[in-house]
Amino acid sequence: MSTIRSLELSDRPTIKVFLQRHPPEISELTFSNLFLWRNSRSIYFAEVDDSIVFVADTDKDGAKQKVVFGQPVGEASPLAVASSLDVQVAGFVRIAEQTAALLREADLHVETDRDNSDYVYRTADLAELSGRRFHKKRNLVKQCLAAYSCKYEPIRPELIDECSEMQDRWCRARECGRDPGLCSEYAAIRQTFTHYQDLELIGGAIRIDETIQAYAIGEELSPGTAVCHFEKAMPGFRGLGQLVNQWFAKFALSEFEFVNREQDLGVPGLRQAKESYHPHHMVHKFNAWFPFASPHITSLAEPKQCDKDDVL
Repeated sequence: MSTIRSLELSDRPTIKVFLQRHPPEISELTFSNLFLWRNSRSIYFAEVDDSIVFVADTDKDGAKQKVVFGQPVGEASPLAVASSLDVQVAGFVRIAEQTAALLREADLHVETDRDNSDYVYRTADLAELSGRRFHKKRNLVKQCLAAYSCKYEPIRPELIDECSEMQDRWCRARECGRDPGLCSEYAAIRQTFTHYQDLELIGGAIRIDETIQAYAIGEELSPGTAVCHFEKAMPGFRGLGQLVNQWFAKFALSEFEFVNREQDLGVPGLRQAKESYHPHHMVHKFNAWFPFASPHITSLAEPKQCDKDDVL
């Protein structure tokens, strides 16, 4: 039996080797993503048959079960992995289409997880905003540049405190302390700035006059594809969100052909925004459940309650 254990920063070199050998397709399978969200989404891992498998806790309506999170990173089959762990797993979540097909053939109940499917864009499309379909985006960028003195800066160690301070201002404006989802994100972003250098992340910020007012952070997902984990722009600056999106693609991600900008979580406004940038393709995700599992348990996090003194 393979024993699962909690993910720690010291595990990064080991896990990075597996991810380099078997580049992931889904946005969640980077060490950074797994590590940064660990305080609101418990993540464990184990080595099974020269593969790494991640395990998460689920919690819905008081039903608590463990699930395999993403497909195994390596050559081990999903079913072999599930039977080799020292805990019972109810199924698999956030798995790609090929893994879902294998589990469907094994008579697991497979369902599409549209809300967590990833949007993947051509980097050149985001950086250039060429053609009629991006006309509105270009206009918003032009309005921003005409109204404000904007300067792009790579996020270096000396910018971390300023970016963190901007995130606090953004959270006060959005009242993060009243929204469990934004609280969980806030905790993950604080971890991002704390471990920015440890995780070798890619970041860019926009300074308006003397103050950082927008930033974006990502990393390599697989050869030729980057993933953008966080992107924030202070409200009150028309077109700033479109500008940080464009400049991050242009100045930080130009070596990548594609950018995975993660999921829309089923939020109507977020879905509309992501679709408006015309993705090149989607990475569809699925969940698969063993017959004994409570159906439709897809909540992986107990939303974190922020310390309101920190964010309000």
